[in-house]
Amino acid sequence: MTGWRLALRIARREVLRARARSLLALVMIALPVLGVVTADVLYRTQDVNTAEGLDRSLGVHGAALVRTQKPAFPIEQQGPDPEHGAGYLVGDKQLPHPPTPADIEAVLGHRELLPLADGQTVVDTARGKTPAQASEMDLANPLAAGLFRLESGRWPRTTGEVVVNEYLAGRGPALGDALVVTHSDGSTARLRVVGIAESATYRSTPVVAGLPGSLGLDAAGEQTWLVGGGPVDWSQVQALNARGATVLSRAVVEHPPALPRIGPAPDHSQTLTIAGLVVAMVLIEVVLLAGPSFAVGARRQQRALALLAAAGGTPRQTRRVVLANGVVLGAVAAVVGVVGGIGLARLLQPLLQRRSDVWFGPFQVAPLDLLGVAAFGVVSALLAAVVPAWVASRQDVVAVLAGRRGEARPSRRSPLIGLVLLGVGVALALAGAHGHGSQSIALAAVVCVLGMVLLVPIVVATLARLGRHLPLPLRFAVRDAARHRTRTVPAVAAVAATVASVVALGISTSSDQRESRELYQPVLAMGDATVSPYTAYQGAPPTDWASVTARVTRAGVRAIPLQGQAVDPDASDYVSVRAQGGPGGSGGSGNELAPYSYGGALDSDILVSAGEMPGIFDGVPGLDRTAARAVLAEGGAVVFAQSSGPDRVVLKRRHTDDQGHDVTAQRASVPALVVDTGSGTVPVRAVLSPAAAHAVGLRVGQVGLYLPHPRLSADQQRDLDESLQGAGALLYVERGYQPDTATRLIRIILFALGAVLMLGGTLTATFLALADARPDLATLAAVGAAPRTRRGIAAAYALAVGLVGAVLGAAVGFVPGIAISYPITRTPCNVGVCRGQWVGPFIDVPWLMILGLVVGLPLVVAAVVGLVARSRLPVTARLM
Repeated sequence: MTGWRLALRIARREVLRARARSLLALVMIALPVLGVVTADVLYRTQDVNTAEGLDRSLGVHGAALVRTQKPAFPIEQQGPDPEHGAGYLVGDKQLPHPPTPADIEAVLGHRELLPLADGQTVVDTARGKTPAQASEMDLANPLAAGLFRLESGRWPRTTGEVVVNEYLAGRGPALGDALVVTHSDGSTARLRVVGIAESATYRSTPVVAGLPGSLGLDAAGEQTWLVGGGPVDWSQVQALNARGATVLSRAVVEHPPALPRIGPAPDHSQTLTIAGLVVAMVLIEVVLLAGPSFAVGARRQQRALALLAAAGGTPRQTRRVVLANGVVLGAVAAVVGVVGGIGLARLLQPLLQRRSDVWFGPFQVAPLDLLGVAAFGVVSALLAAVVPAWVASRQDVVAVLAGRRGEARPSRRSPLIGLVLLGVGVALALAGAHGHGSQSIALAAVVCVLGMVLLVPIVVATLARLGRHLPLPLRFAVRDAARHRTRTVPAVAAVAATVASVVALGISTSSDQRESRELYQPVLAMGDATVSPYTAYQGAPPTDWASVTARVTRAGVRAIPLQGQAVDPDASDYVSVRAQGGPGGSGGSGNELAPYSYGGALDSDILVSAGEMPGIFDGVPGLDRTAARAVLAEGGAVVFAQSSGPDRVVLKRRHTDDQGHDVTAQRASVPALVVDTGSGTVPVRAVLSPAAAHAVGLRVGQVGLYLPHPRLSADQQRDLDESLQGAGALLYVERGYQPDTATRLIRIILFALGAVLMLGGTLTATFLALADARPDLATLAAVGAAPRTRRGIAAAYALAVGLVGAVLGAAVGFVPGIAISYPITRTPCNVGVCRGQWVGPFIDVPWLMILGLVVGLPLVVAAVVGLVARSRLPVTARLM
C-alpha cells in the first residue's frame, strides 16, 4: 500500500489538473453505472414480492388468508406463498367436504374470520361495457383495513351499494350514480355508488367492491377467509393443508421455515450465460470509450514518468501511477453514477407509476446490487488504463526527456490473434445458426468483437501508409492516428463495437419482420372489412345486429349481413366435413377435409347462403362462382380445403353440452364443391346451403356483417371501431401485413443508441487528438497554413475515426446478425404443399439504417466538428 499511496496522490493531482479530460473519462464511465443503477432501483421498486405485498393481501391487521377449493383434496404447500412462486401439490384422495369455519377454528382456535371473494365482473360505463376487478367483503370491518383506501363517500352498508375506484369513476359511474353490473350468469343489477376507494393493488384498472352477494361473484368452487388474531405458524399451515386449504400466513412469510427442495433445482445456466455475455459486451464498450482519455493522460504525464524512471523507478511503479488514474476516476465515477442513478430513479418513479396498472412497492435500493455496479465502474476504469499503463512503462526515457515522441511498430502477433478469434467467432456463429443455441451466437458476437479490436492497430497503420495521396487534412489525420495508436485504437474499436451490435440486432429484427411479412396470409380481399360479435365475458347478451347495422350505415358504409352457424351459449356444435366413402365417411378422422378454421374475421367458421356465394370470398383464388352457385342451389356445400376433393361430402354435427358430453350427433351426405386454397387463407372453412344446414340440425343465425369496398380510411376505422365496441361488436379491416409498432420503435432506438455511442467515441477521440496535437497545429499555422486547415484536420480526424470504426463494425456485425436470423426465422409449415417442411430462413438486411450509420453519421459528425473547432491557436515552442 505504500507504493499505491504515492501513485494515488499523483493520480489525484493529475485529475484535478486536467479537469476537462478527467471529466470526459468520468462521464464515459459514470453513464453506464447511472443507467444500470436507475434500471435496478426502478425494477426492484415496481416488483412487489410476497413480503412487501402482505398488506395488499391480508390488510393491516390480518394474520392469514385461508382459501379452499371444491372438491377438496389434501394439499402440500411448497413454500410460504401457495399462489405465487412456491405453489402447492394436490393429493389424490378426495376429502368429504371443504374446510368450514369450524374446521379452521379447530386448528387456529377461536378467531375472527372475514369472508371475502375476488373475481371479475362487467360494468356499464359512459362508453359501453368494460371488465372490472371485483371484490366482495365487509369493507367497514377493521380486519379489512388496508385492502382499500376510502377517498370520498362511505363504505357500502347493503348489498345494493358499492364503492368504485377513481379510474372507474372517471369513465361514467361517479359518486351517487347507479352502476349497472352484469353477473356471471348474464343477469344484471343496478347498484348505487356510495364511495370512491382505491385498491391497494390495482391503480389504472376498473375496480368495484361491495358486500358479499352484491356483485354476483361465483364462489361455488372457492371460499376465502381473512383470519385475524395472533400469528399462524407453519405447523398450523400444514394442518390446514391436510384439511384441503391453502394458507398465506404473515408470520410464515416474515419468518419462513427451512424447507427441503422438492424436484430438481431450476437451471439458470442459459440466463447466466447470456447475462455474462451482455456484461462483457458493456464492459468492452466502456473500456474502449474511456481508453483514449487515459491514453492522452499517460502521454501528458510521460515526462514525469520518464523522470520517475530516470530516478530509479521500476516499470511496475510507472504502470502503477497510470493505473492509479483509473482507480481514482473509476471510484469517483462509481459514486457519481450510483448516487445519480438513485436520484434519477426517484424522479422517474412517478412517471412510470402513472403508466402502470398496479401500484409500485416501496422505493427500494439493494445495497449488494449497487455495490456490484460500482465495482463494475471501478473495474472498467482500471481496465481502460491497462494498455496506456503498459505502453508508458515501455517508453524510451531518453527520447521522452529529449522531447521526441513516437510509438513502437504495431505488434505482428496481435493481428494474427485477431484473425484467429474472428475465425473462432464465425465458427461459433455457424454452429449456433445450425441449431446449437443462441448462447453460441452470443458468444460468437463477443469473440468477433475482441478479434476486431486486435485488428484495429494494423488497419490504422495500413491506412496511414496508404494516405500519401490524400489531401493534407486527411493525410495529417490518418498519420497522427497511426502515430498515437494507444489513443486512436480504443476510439475506433469503440465505434466498431457499437456499430457491430446495432447491425447485428438490426439484421435480426428486420429478418424477423420479413418472416412475418412473407408468411402473412390475408383473410379478406384487400380493403374489405367484417364486423363480428364481441363475446368478451361469459353470459354476454346476444349482439343486437339491428343496432350494429344502423351504426355502420350512419358511418356511410354499406353493410351486407352474413348468416351462419349460430353460437349456443349453453352448448357447442362442431361440424366436420369428410369425403364420402372413405374412413372419414364412417366416422374416422383421417379423411376430414376442413378440420379447422383458417381465419378469425367472423364469429363462426360455417356460413349459410341460399344460392349465391357471399362477396366476402372475392379474394379467394380458384373459386368458380358459377359452380358454387349451382352446388348451393342443389342443397350442397362449398368446402375450402388444402387439396382438391370429391363431389360429395359427409357433414357430421356433434352437439355437446357445457360439460363436453355428446348430446346429439347428426350426419348428412350432400353434393359439394371442394376449393383447393393451397397455402392461402379464407374467412371460413365451409359455406352450406340452408337445406344442408337443416339436414344436420344446425342452428342458423346472423354471425356478422360484410363491408365491401371502398376501403375504410384510418379515421373512419377508428371512429367506427369505437362505435361498434359500445354495441358489442368488433371491426376487422384487411390492410395486408402491417409492420409492428414495436419493431419500428426498436429500429429507432437502435439507431439512436448507436448514434449516441458513435458520437461519444468519435468526439472523445477527436477532441483529445486535437488537444494532444496543439504543438503540431500551431507549427502548421506558423509556417503559413490557413486558419481553415485546423478545421479541416479536426473534421478529417472525426471522419477517419468514425468511418473506419463503422466499416469494421458493420463487417463484424453481419456475422452474428445473419447467424441469429437462422434459428428465429425458420419455422415449420402447417398448411398447403409445404406441410411438414421447414420454411425459411428469411434474411433481411436494413441497408438504409446501416448506410446511415456507416456513411451518413460519420459525415455529419465530421461536418459538425469542422464547424465548431477553433481555427487559430497561439504558437508554442517545440523541443527538437
